[in-house]
Amino acid sequence: MIKQNKIAILLAAYNGKQYIQEQIGSILNQKNVEVMIFISIDPSTDGTRELLEATYCTNPYVAILNDVGKFGGAAKNFFRLIRDVDFTPYDFIAFADQDDIWYQDKLSHAIQKLNETKSDGYSSNVLAFWEDGREKLIVKSQPQCQYDYLFEAAGPGCTYVMTQSLAKKIQQCAIDQKEAMNYVWYHDWFCYAFARANGYTWVIDEKPSMRYRQHSDNEVGANYGWKAFLHRFQKVLYGGALEQARDIAFLIGMKDSSFVKEWHALTRWSFIKLVFHAPQCRRKTKDKVLFFIACLILATLVSKRCDFLQVQ
Repeated sequence: MIKQNKIAILLAAYNGKQYIQEQIGSILNQKNVEVMIFISIDPSTDGTRELLEATYCTNPYVAILNDVGKFGGAAKNFFRLIRDVDFTPYDFIAFADQDDIWYQDKLSHAIQKLNETKSDGYSSNVLAFWEDGREKLIVKSQPQCQYDYLFEAAGPGCTYVMTQSLAKKIQQCAIDQKEAMNYVWYHDWFCYAFARANGYTWVIDEKPSMRYRQHSDNEVGANYGWKAFLHRFQKVLYGGALEQARDIAFLIGMKDSSFVKEWHALTRWSFIKLVFHAPQCRRKTKDKVLFFIACLILATLVSKRCDFLQVQ
């Protein structure tokens, strides 16, 4: 009998009653792997905890973590899971949102890809879908760049699958720097950055691994089209995205990197330096252009930098 890989699934939930059972069902229905789902619930008002406890209290493959108070965002909830779940019994660790639908071979294909490419981390494209029947392939598999990991994630975190070795290193970092982690916007961005900065290899798969549900309550959606482009532009220019990149660089041990030293002060000269590095800082061509323009504008408006970087 062939030994099946054991995978710990970290699922962060908040007001997820409407779709979460379909999501869990698609995880429990994975082929050729053995899954264990760990669920952390941000205190909800729609009965999410009550539903899950009533439905899965006797299911040996679902563990609902105790309530530890309000997180106020998915990243803090995921970092709680990363810190609190014991990864030792598992070969791989994966993230899950509360409202998607996984293809049956999502995990087995990811492991196959990890093994084929000798990689430590995996993510993939996704097929976004809307309630009105629309579908859109969201492509995140553009070639990785020298510094893309400091400025963006490797795709939706719900596609991530990591080796135990990588996950344990991330876990130790999250434990050692627990307070600082409260200021990290996205757990998936951080995990990808940590992996790349610390010598781990990452593969971004062209094959979509799941149906990525889009609805009004998404904290982070499919993020495509000109509306999303302008939102990302605003985030770089006004929302402190470069401050977040700097903070992540420090957290993952790159404070003394010559590249990070060129721009971490976020001065006029810093932004000029980043203008010339734009092709190495994002994967998608449109995002390279966005990054170039935003840094150029910031360089010309540096006297108002504090105002611009603090607008939310």
